[in-house]
Amino acid sequence: MTKQEIMEVFQLPRAEYEAVIRPRAFQMLKSMKRGISPVAMLGYSNICKNQCLYCGMRAGNAGLPRYRFNEEEIIGSVQAAYDMGLRRLFLISGEDPKYPFETLLRVIEKAKQLGFMRVSLGAGEFSKTQYKELKAAGLDEYVMKFEMSHKETFERLNPSTTFEKRNQAIGWIQEAGLDLGSGNIVDYPGQTLEELADDILLMQELSISWAPNIPYMPAAGTPLAVQENGTPSPRGSIDKMQREISLVRLLLPQCDITAQQPGEDIRGGLSDQQGNAEAVRSGANVLFVDLLPAAQAGNFHVIDHRVIAGLEHVKEIAKMTGLEVI
Repeated sequence: MTKQEIMEVFQLPRAEYEAVIRPRAFQMLKSMKRGISPVAMLGYSNICKNQCLYCGMRAGNAGLPRYRFNEEEIIGSVQAAYDMGLRRLFLISGEDPKYPFETLLRVIEKAKQLGFMRVSLGAGEFSKTQYKELKAAGLDEYVMKFEMSHKETFERLNPSTTFEKRNQAIGWIQEAGLDLGSGNIVDYPGQTLEELADDILLMQELSISWAPNIPYMPAAGTPLAVQENGTPSPRGSIDKMQREISLVRLLLPQCDITAQQPGEDIRGGLSDQQGNAEAVRSGANVLFVDLLPAAQAGNFHVIDHRVIAGLEHVKEIAKMTGLEVI
């Protein structure tokens, strides 16, 4: 699709999108024999050196209680996920410069030894050599979101790195032979339709393996959560998010797409039944099982209302949408 054609999909009346585009994306998901994939997710550190203007874990958010799991704690959580029957694992953290890289290598090796079919990691920018080491340890996929495909916007909202460094890291990930999970934030304050279309085309150009995308959701204590007039920033459009999911499914049929999406009631967080089911019907297929203890889950505070339920929730969404859990 051209940029203009993508933009036209976002401009279709909602009824036409639901009648034409969305069913095609859902049918594509079913025809690829892609049921709902439950992924065990562990946010093993919420320490981050970066100052991204939209992230609640930014270094400048002094009110957030910080934590860092050691190797034994991570492996205990990974073992628990395996015992639950989960076979896909996503380890994620802030960009924590003091986290021992060797620990990550050993954890990945252990997860593969246990029998995890797919292990993904998202921990920020590493060196070219380190991505190769992660691949050698057994890592299948590295998640490095480009966030925004336009240089000026990226560097305004991500002042701790540069557009060139982020794209260099993405290139190194692919050179190392790792699958690339990458994508954008949908409908953040000031995003244009042209920027959104360029984001989708970049996902296609990169041949991403996973689109871990959600709409913009304000996080307390971040600059982007407040507009210039002092009023709270609105969250991103669920409608635009669903249309992006459908477009990514049609352009990249084999790609995993996050179905952990909010619904109309913000209190449901990312495990809102309606929001998750509608995302699946739009073409998404990945739902998380949070491995963090309930008392600590709120401290992995990338966004407000980051609520992620367990395996029974995943099974319920599968039942609601007529798909299998795979």
